[in-house]
Amino acid sequence: MNTIKILIVEDEIIVAEDIKENLEELGYTITAIADSGEQAIRETEITKPDLVLMDVRLKGKMDGIQASEIIWDKFKVPIVYLTANSDISTIQRAKDTEPFGYITKPFRERELHAAIEIALHRNKLERKLKEREQWLETILTSLGDAVIATDNKSCITLLNPVAEALTGWKQADAFGKNAAEIFNIVHAQTRNEVDSPIAKALQTGIVVGLPEDTILLSKDKLEIPIDDSAAPIFNEEGDIRGAVIVFRDISDRKRAEEVLRESEQRLAWQASHDSLTGLANRHEFEQCLESALISTQQQGQIHSLCYLDLDRFKIVNDTCGHAAGDELLRQVAALLPAQVRNTDIVARLGGDEFAILLNNCPTKQALRIADTLRQKLEEFRFVWQDKIFTIGVSVGLVGINADTTDLANLLNAADAACYAAKNTGRNRVHIYQADDRDLAIAYGQMQWISKLQQALENNSFCLYCQPIIAVGADDFDLQHYEILLRLRDETGNIVPPMAFIPAAERYGLMHLIDQWVIRTLFTYLGQHYQNMGENSGYIYAVNLSGASINDDRFMEFLQQQFALHQIPPQAICFEITETVAITNLNNASKLIRELKNLGCSFALDDFGSGMSSFAYLKSLPIDYLKIDGNFVKEIVDVPTDLALTEAINQIGHVMGLKTIAEFVENDAILQKITELGIDYAQGYGIAEPYPFVLTADT
Repeated sequence: MNTIKILIVEDEIIVAEDIKENLEELGYTITAIADSGEQAIRETEITKPDLVLMDVRLKGKMDGIQASEIIWDKFKVPIVYLTANSDISTIQRAKDTEPFGYITKPFRERELHAAIEIALHRNKLERKLKEREQWLETILTSLGDAVIATDNKSCITLLNPVAEALTGWKQADAFGKNAAEIFNIVHAQTRNEVDSPIAKALQTGIVVGLPEDTILLSKDKLEIPIDDSAAPIFNEEGDIRGAVIVFRDISDRKRAEEVLRESEQRLAWQASHDSLTGLANRHEFEQCLESALISTQQQGQIHSLCYLDLDRFKIVNDTCGHAAGDELLRQVAALLPAQVRNTDIVARLGGDEFAILLNNCPTKQALRIADTLRQKLEEFRFVWQDKIFTIGVSVGLVGINADTTDLANLLNAADAACYAAKNTGRNRVHIYQADDRDLAIAYGQMQWISKLQQALENNSFCLYCQPIIAVGADDFDLQHYEILLRLRDETGNIVPPMAFIPAAERYGLMHLIDQWVIRTLFTYLGQHYQNMGENSGYIYAVNLSGASINDDRFMEFLQQQFALHQIPPQAICFEITETVAITNLNNASKLIRELKNLGCSFALDDFGSGMSSFAYLKSLPIDYLKIDGNFVKEIVDVPTDLALTEAINQIGHVMGLKTIAEFVENDAILQKITELGIDYAQGYGIAEPYPFVLTADT
């Protein structure tokens, strides 16, 4: 235990020595004896006592009361007065200095001891209280939340700096005013005044919160969205002595919520609409058809489906390029809805194919509408630069009634009717009937089935490849190629994949084509690795269809191919499109995990063209995220495409994925994706696809 140090200030030396002797016997340490106020101040500064025993009357110009006032103000050392003078004026002067004790001479030893201990204890308590007040003040000052305190009559007693900033009131000006005047709140939508949570807390004795969408109206007429809670303050007896309200500015949160809400709305719109035309996409249209089928069964309604395939679209696309083709599709998409009712659904199914669901519309009426559409498109002129094009449309019309069995049959019937319209001269409407099925088979299914089966048997397919170069990634030494499929026709000409892939998907041949690609590629690679040795600096990206994703035997086939050709799994990166992944999410996730366990990597292709939801990425353990080229090719000129590309890249990186930009068609696009920090680039601006020939560099 530390010894208490005491300074004695007494001008009578005998009295001072007597006090000293008594105090030392009690265990105190006497730092010095002073006989004047000036000396008392000096000794206090030098010896730093814990307490000063101060005689009121002293030698010199300064009496004890004056000296005590200086000592307390300057050093905060507690004072106990010792005096024989007890007149009222002296006592009043001494009281004004807020002493910690007052002993009248003559006094007894135990009185002095008690006065000293009480003074020391009181000083200790007051120091703790002061520290606590300073601690509380520091907390209130440094808090990020605003704090307002009131008494039990709702009058302001405290505003911390944040509360001052938000309300526009200084504490000095607000002190004593009613809280309702300082804390003025209204509802954001109704503008009605909101009941004071402080008043409620004082009335009810419970914690009270604000309703949502509450706005604080500051003294400066600013409107600040806030949330808060008010709580009553009780004394030891349980009586309410006041209230405290804690609130915060949630402007940033509100802005973030609005951005998120807009983003969700945009993503929801993108999930159900075609990004090029703004019409409903295939997924949304099929859901509408499902609802129409249900209504025919449950309510006996009759609808009609028009399946439209533009005539001579390929001429525009081939003559003027994809930009012209896209613009033509946009103009057609703007024309179609104007010819139907608001209750009808117009969709782009893909490529130059459109569909219209005519709700509550029997076939006879639907035929008139379909023929009007045909005439409008026949009269339509598409102008691109110095060229004018005429187009037309072949329309397949199918009635939807209680006899319509399911969605797949309905779409097949519409497709067959459209094919019949196109096959019999184009620019016409063909109504589907049951006996049209033979025609559809003769001119459609059987032709493609025969051609594709022959191609598989005769190895008429061939492999192309296209480099994928590192832009912002660290692995510049890695040589990355996407393996592409082409078909060689009877004359030796190369048929692009979109000419036969839709048919292969439609007629159930895609899993066989996938197997042909893998078997052929692995055969080449197996020979290559035997000659060159295993080289981990190569990655070959192989596309997989939904049919392979859903094929229970595909994994077994793949393992056999790896074992047969001794291909290092790390050299193979499989790709599936976003649409395939979403449509077959569980199977896709399962297959990806199995392939990664083998050592392969995985890429999600055309991201942004389908549902565009980042949520499902969590369930797909992919390595690469390929940004849809329809965004990338316009990022130099279209701010929204730039923003979407940047967002996809950032999310991909946050999830630990490498990003690949497709359709990098020129140096300007390459520079822009480099600035965005995208890892890889692929497109005609990097290299056009070329026949896959294994060399030391491939």
